[in-house]
Amino acid sequence: MMPTPTPDTVPFWDAAKEGRLVVQFCLACERHYFYPRDHCPTCGSADVEWRAVSGRGRLVSYVINHRPMPPTEDGAPLVIALVELVEGVRLLTNIVGTPADPAALPLDAAVTVGFQQRGEWQLPVFHVDGVA
Repeated sequence: MMPTPTPDTVPFWDAAKEGRLVVQFCLACERHYFYPRDHCPTCGSADVEWRAVSGRGRLVSYVINHRPMPPTEDGAPLVIALVELVEGVRLLTNIVGTPADPAALPLDAAVTVGFQQRGEWQLPVFHVDGVA
């Protein structure tokens, strides 16, 4: 699947094209948040900006999808995961470079962002730390 940027998400996708992970930050309550929107979900302030984040986090949950879908039309399983960044936000993403096997995907495993080309876009994906 290819992303379809909206006015609220263009900065996220533009940064991803450059290999940077950004999320929004509220200047009023000083919290990061995701998914993109024009106001802070915690305090309601519109005083928000995009900030680069570390790209480090932990694996919170996942499902192994065995039905063929992009980018793995060859039938290889796809790990669809919920990752919590050290900045506190959670992203729905893919785990790549790790066998699609629960033994290789322990919950709370440390993960690091990478980027995977899909058409004209780059999508943030995550790698389990210590797995080549």
